[in-house]
Amino acid sequence: VQLQACGGGLVQSGGSVRLSCAAASGSTLRIDDMGWYRQAPGKQRELVATINSDGSTKYADSVKGRFTISRDKAKNTVYLQMNVMKPGDTAVYYCNAHYVEFFPSGQVVAGREWGQGTQVTVSS
Repeated sequence: VQLQACGGGLVQSGGSVRLSCAAASGSTLRIDDMGWYRQAPGKQRELVATINSDGSTKYADSVKGRFTISRDKAKNTVYLQMNVMKPGDTAVYYCNAHYVEFFPSGQVVAGREWGQGTQVTVSS
C-alpha cells in the first residue's frame, strides 16, 4: 500500500491550502481511518485531524474552526482544507491510513501506512 500526498507549498498568513492524499494498492483495498499529522522543525509529530470510515472527525485544538478534513471513500483519498493559516502551521504534513488489503490468494493483510510528507510554509 502506498500513500501519495500532494498540495503543499508556500502560502501567506491568512491564506488557504488544500492537501490531498491517495492510497493505492495492486490488490483490493479497504481504508478504515485516515488522518493528517504534521511535524515542525525541532518538534515531535503531532495529530492534525482524523476521519473514520463513518465520517466522524477529530481535530487538534490548534486547528479547530480553520481546518477541515474530508474523504472520498471511492477514491481512497483524504483531503485537508486549511484556511486562515498562521506561521505556526508551518510544518511537513504527513497523511496516514489504516488499511486492510485483500489478495487473490485469500490472504488478508492489515496495517498502517504513512505518506511521504509534503512541506507547508506559511509566511508572516
